Amino acid sequence: MINNQVNADKMDILVVDDTPINLRLLSNLLNERGYEVRKAISGKLALLAAASHPPDLILLDIMMPEMDGYEVCQQLKASPITCDVPVIFLSALDDVADKMKAFDCGGADYITKPFQVKEVMARVENQLTILQQKKQLKAQNIWLQKEIQERQETELLLKAQREKFQEALQELKRTQSQLVQTEKMSSLGQLVAGLAHEINNPVTFIGGNINHAYQYMQDLMDLIGLYQVEYPHQTPAIEEALELLDLAYVKGDLEKIIESMKVGVERIRNIIRSLQNFSRLDQAQVKPVDLHEGIDSTLILLQSRLINESGKSKIQVVKRFAELPRITCYPAEINQVFMNILANAIDALEEAIQKGFFVDKNPLITVCTKLEENDLVVVNISDNGMGISEEVKNQIFNPFFTTKPVGRGTGLGLSISYSIVVEAHGGQLNCFSIPGQGAEFKIALPLNVDKLIK
Repeated sequence: MINNQVNADKMDILVVDDTPINLRLLSNLLNERGYEVRKAISGKLALLAAASHPPDLILLDIMMPEMDGYEVCQQLKASPITCDVPVIFLSALDDVADKMKAFDCGGADYITKPFQVKEVMARVENQLTILQQKKQLKAQNIWLQKEIQERQETELLLKAQREKFQEALQELKRTQSQLVQTEKMSSLGQLVAGLAHEINNPVTFIGGNINHAYQYMQDLMDLIGLYQVEYPHQTPAIEEALELLDLAYVKGDLEKIIESMKVGVERIRNIIRSLQNFSRLDQAQVKPVDLHEGIDSTLILLQSRLINESGKSKIQVVKRFAELPRITCYPAEINQVFMNILANAIDALEEAIQKGFFVDKNPLITVCTKLEENDLVVVNISDNGMGISEEVKNQIFNPFFTTKPVGRGTGLGLSISYSIVVEAHGGQLNCFSIPGQGAEFKIALPLNVDKLIK
């Protein structure tokens, strides 16, 4: 709230007049009202006095030698020191043109001589009241500006704190999810390793005995053949049994059965090796490994998803492997990255198949490896499916982001893969895609890492 009461004891008034009697009269009048009064008998002295100590109000005569009141007022308003000081003109000139000129020069008011005391005091108090109100408004504006600035700074601080909190929350969620996923992978790895070990024992037993069984079968067939040569005339009962048995067919089919059993056993052995290679429980620490072994093992584990119900190829996989040196890494974690990306590629192609995307081409996954000049081992995994939109691509590595239906995806696979490649191995993981032209994931890992961060 603005106080309109003028405090005369604090008001400084400069009276400018070349007539001493007028100076004395005005000074006495203002002093009696409690104002502090300074006097100047010329325009030059008035300018010097105002510049050295700006007054609150100037009473300025117009008709003065050397420099009239108009010129004094113009110079006062031109100076940044005195431009805001109100000027009341005192003059015997009462022509309208003179008054207009006074206001054009920057005058705040105009009193005609001879003046009335009450009129002078009323106009002085009015100008000082206006001045005081301006000062109070200016002070309030400064306070408001400061308040606004402080609030803006507070809002910015709160916004920064909110953003920091959100980042911390996302990091906590990501860390918790990664811990859960790591625990799952560890438990899965232990289960896989245990199953592989348990299966490996009987498979080894079967595989070792198949060769003996085959040899015994050959010996028995040779013995039967020898009997047929040495005793060409069998008894009717033997001839009837041979006719029912169809010995020639049984002999050929038995060889095929044993050969199929050998192939099956070898297939089981390959799966066991792939399971052991994928879990890598004995290689949880950093060590040099062959990335191609990890890719091959992952593809074997995903083999059932690459074929249809009739056993024919549903999704073709093309491997273009360059000659690579062994790379220092966490093997199990890198295999997890291969599994996540390849499984996503299969998901994308299966969705494209269901939507009838493949009319004039076949579903294809391409895995390429190469060694770049800057000692980066690069693995490119691409598919020829429907591709990924720009909006999805910008969020694809965010935790919990997924385009899959509820229950089919957690949105953690690519996020964890990014963490493994970028944070744990100091590498790069990027996604490139044009809608309708498939998607490609580029995994770049440093060949030699002095210190990996777990």
